[in-house]
Amino acid sequence: MKTLLYSFFILFAFQLNAQVSQFNLLGTWSNDTLPASSAHNNTYNEVWGITNAGREYAIIGSTYGTHFIDVTDPNDPTEVYVVEGGTTGRSIIHRDFHDLNGYLYAVADEGAESTLQIMDCSFLPDSVQLVYDSKEFIRRSHNIFIDSSTSIMYSCISAGDLAPWTPLRLFDVSDPTQPTIIASYSEFDGYRISQVHDMYIRDNIAYLNCGPSGFVVADFTDPMAPQTLSILEPSEYEQSGYNHSGWLSEDGSTYFMADENHGADIKVIDVTGLPELNIIDTIDPGTHPLSIPHNQIVMGDLLFSSYYYDGLQVWDISDPSNITRIIEYSTSNIDHRLRYEGAWGVYPFLPSGVVLVSDMQEGLFVLEFPVSAIEETALEHGDFKIYPNPSQGQLKIESIENDKIELVNVYNAEGYKVMSLSPDSNYTLDLTDGVYFLHIQSEGFTRFKKLIIAH
Repeated sequence: MKTLLYSFFILFAFQLNAQVSQFNLLGTWSNDTLPASSAHNNTYNEVWGITNAGREYAIIGSTYGTHFIDVTDPNDPTEVYVVEGGTTGRSIIHRDFHDLNGYLYAVADEGAESTLQIMDCSFLPDSVQLVYDSKEFIRRSHNIFIDSSTSIMYSCISAGDLAPWTPLRLFDVSDPTQPTIIASYSEFDGYRISQVHDMYIRDNIAYLNCGPSGFVVADFTDPMAPQTLSILEPSEYEQSGYNHSGWLSEDGSTYFMADENHGADIKVIDVTGLPELNIIDTIDPGTHPLSIPHNQIVMGDLLFSSYYYDGLQVWDISDPSNITRIIEYSTSNIDHRLRYEGAWGVYPFLPSGVVLVSDMQEGLFVLEFPVSAIEETALEHGDFKIYPNPSQGQLKIESIENDKIELVNVYNAEGYKVMSLSPDSNYTLDLTDGVYFLHIQSEGFTRFKKLIIAH
């Protein structure tokens, strides 16, 4: 079972402090020589993250192309490679990314010469190999999402030289050098949609954010004959607008849906009783009447949302009926107005636990959870010492006040429990290099300690 330790950390801190915490800024990256788009004055757009050979990379799109930023040292983000887009310059607003099996897939939504680019990232940090670069099937695509269970790529608002415009098109990308079209879609059970703006897919079930056409849930187990599971038309829910994006909770029970309209709340939807879609709550930062959400991601019990003018906002969603905003970070100094500026995207899944945020005008932000503040919070009981730290695998845990250790759970930086340790004082940990967290349980209380494994 996936247990996200960060979620527990952040929730615990909120309960103690009863206030919204701030991320810690570790590093930034930008390039002042790049032009801004003529439409929204944005130089930058989407952000993604990958790993290779023990190093971590942020991917950020710009008006020029796709930038690979080494964030292994998060205090010193460094560009190691850039891939020029098929179209560059001030006409470019959107780029989007997804990765699968060591390959990065990249698209743009503007430019007559834009292409689907597929990049082999296994040579990083030395180079990135472009194994596919063609506008035959995709010249324009607003967003892509790859279902890793099937190696099927979903492409929104998609058009290519040999593939006419369609709201949604599916591709087989099992061979990254030869993507092939599976099928295209413009209606579900007779309900015509003008576009799919973004989507989330898990195990063939697609949650489609259809812009002015609302929200559709469909089963693509048979992509030649998808089954419509539910349709939520704009007239069927309050604060409907441009149905933009969303993300599914890890247990599959709740979908967090955003309409890209100034002042619109994020909708919290119970999806357990399909075809019924029940909006059980709405949430917003409460910072300004013109707040506008852009992109959402769920990691464990945390919902991350990039807000144009309000930066990164994070909610505790462990209880969908009682969602609480707990942490934030502002990336922009631009005042709220009826435009689209500020934070574009967020990526929280790198093994080190850093969080990546892209800002349309400012570039890349590398953030750290305020775990240190949690570790320093005084409890009623004693503390533990762990050493050596960093460790090569041998570890000793000692109670400062002779409290009895009952259990030690070890979590990696992504929040997965990787090991449980029986009560003892000396341990041998068979772990790869990286950052881990120890959840030390004693009589009536717990402690959390960061551990670095470095062989």
